[in-house]
Amino acid sequence: MLERKQKNYTLMQADDDEDQVQRRTGEENSLIENLRKVSRHEYLKKREKKIVEKLRDDVEDEQFLFEGVDKLTEAEKREHLYKQNIVELVSKKQCLEEDVDEYRIPDDYDNLEGGRVDQNKRFYVASRRCMEEIKEIHPQQAWEENQMNKAKLIYGSKDRKQTDYQFVFEDQIEFIKATVINVEKHQSTSSESFISNSKLKEDRKALPIYPYKDALLQAVHDHQVLIIVGETGSGKTTQIPQYLHEAGYTRSGGKIGCTQPRRVAAMRVAARVSHEMGVKLGHEVGYSIRFEDCTCEKTVLKYMTDGMLLRQFLREPELAGYSVVMIDEAHERTLSTDVLFCLIKDVARARPHLKLLISSATLDAEKFSDYFDYAPIFKIPGRRFPVEIHHIKEPISDYLDAAVVTALQIHATQPQGDGDILIFLTGQEEIETAENIINHRIRALGTKRAELITCPIYANLPTELQAKIFEPTPEGARKVVLATNIAETSLTIDGIKYVIDTGFCKINSYNPRTGTESLLVTPISKASANQRAGRSGRTGPGKCFRLYTEHSYTNDLEVNTIPEIQRTNLANVVLLLKSLGINDLLNFDFMDPPPSEALLKALELLFALGSLDKDGKLTKMGERMAEFPLDPMLSKMIVASDKYKCSAEIISVAAMLSVGNSIFYSPKDRQVQADNAWMSFHIGNWGDHIALLKVYNSWKETNFSTRWCYENYIQVRSMKKARDIRDQLEDLLERVGIDLTSNVNDLEAIKKSIISGFFPHSARLEKNVCYRTIKNPQICHIHHSSGLSLVFPRWVVYHELVLTTKEYMRQITELKPEWLVEVAPHYYQLKDVEDSSSKKMPRGIGLASSK
Repeated sequence: MLERKQKNYTLMQADDDEDQVQRRTGEENSLIENLRKVSRHEYLKKREKKIVEKLRDDVEDEQFLFEGVDKLTEAEKREHLYKQNIVELVSKKQCLEEDVDEYRIPDDYDNLEGGRVDQNKRFYVASRRCMEEIKEIHPQQAWEENQMNKAKLIYGSKDRKQTDYQFVFEDQIEFIKATVINVEKHQSTSSESFISNSKLKEDRKALPIYPYKDALLQAVHDHQVLIIVGETGSGKTTQIPQYLHEAGYTRSGGKIGCTQPRRVAAMRVAARVSHEMGVKLGHEVGYSIRFEDCTCEKTVLKYMTDGMLLRQFLREPELAGYSVVMIDEAHERTLSTDVLFCLIKDVARARPHLKLLISSATLDAEKFSDYFDYAPIFKIPGRRFPVEIHHIKEPISDYLDAAVVTALQIHATQPQGDGDILIFLTGQEEIETAENIINHRIRALGTKRAELITCPIYANLPTELQAKIFEPTPEGARKVVLATNIAETSLTIDGIKYVIDTGFCKINSYNPRTGTESLLVTPISKASANQRAGRSGRTGPGKCFRLYTEHSYTNDLEVNTIPEIQRTNLANVVLLLKSLGINDLLNFDFMDPPPSEALLKALELLFALGSLDKDGKLTKMGERMAEFPLDPMLSKMIVASDKYKCSAEIISVAAMLSVGNSIFYSPKDRQVQADNAWMSFHIGNWGDHIALLKVYNSWKETNFSTRWCYENYIQVRSMKKARDIRDQLEDLLERVGIDLTSNVNDLEAIKKSIISGFFPHSARLEKNVCYRTIKNPQICHIHHSSGLSLVFPRWVVYHELVLTTKEYMRQITELKPEWLVEVAPHYYQLKDVEDSSSKKMPRGIGLASSK
């Protein structure tokens, strides 16, 4: 029994040991499992942190390397967006876990276990909330933050952030201060801006020319020819004619004539002088431009374009009606100015009492003095304040965008009310583009910025809009004037302090070999650059920002602009000189002789038109053509209309062609309606000349209705100008002995009249769907603005050949090849027509189609 009990005890002890071991093993396994879970959690936390950091780095790298993920594919963009969302969610989670300034549920300290209230915890939570609302800043930290804010450059008004202007100019342009033009200071105001009557006398006395009034009058009295050098704004254009009038040079009945190179300048200066003299414009003071004469019998001070004085030689070869002639802005060297030099030099020799003044704004006076038999030079100081010249650090690719950015930089960084901005651009298209960009960017800033007023100025701008640049700038605003080189010398705009010089201008260039005229954008000269810089030193110290490097100014720009007489078509000038009895043109006393090839080309054209005979003398036809102030081809077209009994229609076409390419307009928001209106005048594919005739006749049938022009997307101002030109051409018909006859239904007669003047401008279709001119063969194309741009007739006659991206023919009319032989048998032979007509045309060519 004892052994059995001992055995059972031993078995029970063994079971207990086994249970104890199993229990101990289970505890160890549970502990290991817990450690494994804890380790796993820690590993996942570290792994999550590493993955998030890697995703954040990937997102930043993709945004930096691929410029805002614009260059990624669609799949790569989706993956990038997925990574970005993960990073944002993790960041939000971390913000919630950390002690950040965000709303969270308040700690519950009232409902504790047993319903007790822990006063210590209540006080702790309340004090923590108070500390969160009122965060104390150490005085040293506040002082440092204040100093940092002072050092920051903030654009615009104080209530705006600097980031508001970031989109205005994406890439700011850096300039280097080059030089400062130090000049004599005179406290005065502009001489060509409108001022109240109460200040006229004081302001006239404040002009730089006033202290030299007596010396100038004495010099004019002592010398017949005087070279006057004065900066633009010195007052020479407005004051010298008045000084001479007050000195008695108009008492004997002679007028004082002053020429200007531009129509706008002649009109503005005449209006300014009449205002100063207190007389009505058109009475004692008037102006005369092509197809517009604002003078009368009482006129004693006459401002005119140089071309109008040149045509006056036809009626007054010795200019008997003038006692003083002043050729202003002579440094611009226009075609008419150079021809005037030659003619008026001989007139001055024949009339010892005629006073001749040559006014220039540059230091080219020595050349003028040598040409006019060493005439004395009278210098007038003009610029009043120093001008800082700034050049860009490196060349730019888009000067138009750079000009806009620079103007906005000036507007944003410079104090308001300290001066206006003047930007020099090349033409109307660039000015309108810059105006739209500036207005769009300024409008996007909202109302918390100073107003920036854009004022364009170019030759084709209506007069009422041109006057806007002379109006005073409203208080708290700034004016930016967008101008062509008309603001270089011809006009002075008050209040300009900042000038932005793009370094380019448009120059008309003529190729006598091909007969192609091109209005090309070319770099300006150093003389023009200095003139532009001087526009900013008028009412105070100014700054000129040149959008070209100092190296380009020193090494790339020419000293002076090439005279127009060396780069333009001379046919009109040669016809005028021939009508004045000047036959030896090659030995004519030009200041800068034109190319002999251009002279020979003009003589050849005039001979082909029948205005010159085989000896180079003027014919009866030439005398009639010289009476019209038009291109010789247009004049021949009008004279030939007498034969075909359609002179009324031809002068309408000539008037519409004289206006230029500004008849139709097409607003962007009504493109379809404008195209439909345009197509309604080109139905029948008779050609652009007939379409212009239809436009004028339709407008005339509506009693010259303005509403009709709006409905048909036609510019009212251009049509009124064409009507005025036609009225003057109708008066000239009587002078040359042509009856006003109408034959509107005989389109063939109208076309033959057009071909009579423009037969040298004929072309035929080639197999490669382009055109080749008959004489001096060259490849050309129909301009997209023509009604025949998709029709491709076999034979065409065009008004002009212009070079843009290609040689384009403008204003085209279809013709029959045998008409060329009928109208100009001396110019075309029958074999030319037969050879070209026998060629096989490409399939589909010649079929009419819509625009």
